[in-house]
Amino acid sequence: MSNSINLSDQIVLVTGGGRGLGEHLVRAFLREGAKVVINYLSSADAAQTLAALAPERAIAIQADVSCQADVQAMFEKARAHFGQPITTVINNALPSFSFNGDARANADQLTWENLNQQFSGVVGGALYTTQAALAGMREAGFGRIINVGTNLFQNPVVPYHDYTAGKAALLSLTRTMANDLGPDNITVNMVSGGLLRTTDASAATPEEVFDFIAASTPLRRVTTPAEFADATLFFASPWSRSVTGQNLVIDGGLVKD
Repeated sequence: MSNSINLSDQIVLVTGGGRGLGEHLVRAFLREGAKVVINYLSSADAAQTLAALAPERAIAIQADVSCQADVQAMFEKARAHFGQPITTVINNALPSFSFNGDARANADQLTWENLNQQFSGVVGGALYTTQAALAGMREAGFGRIINVGTNLFQNPVVPYHDYTAGKAALLSLTRTMANDLGPDNITVNMVSGGLLRTTDASAATPEEVFDFIAASTPLRRVTTPAEFADATLFFASPWSRSVTGQNLVIDGGLVKD
């Protein structure tokens, strides 16, 4: 088996794929000819609408990624539908969260429950999807795991403590899993955005925050979800066949990792 597979031959799972950034990730992979499993928790109508864009190559499957049994059932349904295992996992699902700096839990208000909600969804979800994918990836002799991160732990312009802690833990898991799974020709990487203009999660962000970030970037603009999704394709493509354990920051050059 080659150490790379073209995007058009991959079966890609996008968690949280029904809306927001997930929708743009789904559209990007469908555009490149991949078969896509659109995972959703509550956005059934949106996920089904997306799947209808390419009915021969897309299926929407409901699952709570923080529930291991749900994740395992989703992988089984996807394999039964396509007749092949999932080769590529995009861990994008985000526990309920709004990027509203005025409403965030500050240092005085932050609770363990805030942190644990993010750890369960962000880290737990990635753990369960990775574990569910391993048998099929090893069977195929190929695997790509791409975790969605953030630039907020390099540049905490607004300190979303719980969200950032979850994503920082996910970066650590990305790098340790890359070392663990490398012998199986499975790469594990992270793609980290800044504030994206605009997703469901960032809709509560005041315009002045967007403008401040735009003025601070070399490109003088805020990255869009579509731009972020296009960069994510790199880690699934044959061009990245020798890249693993990396964190690529897509934010118009605002921070350097």
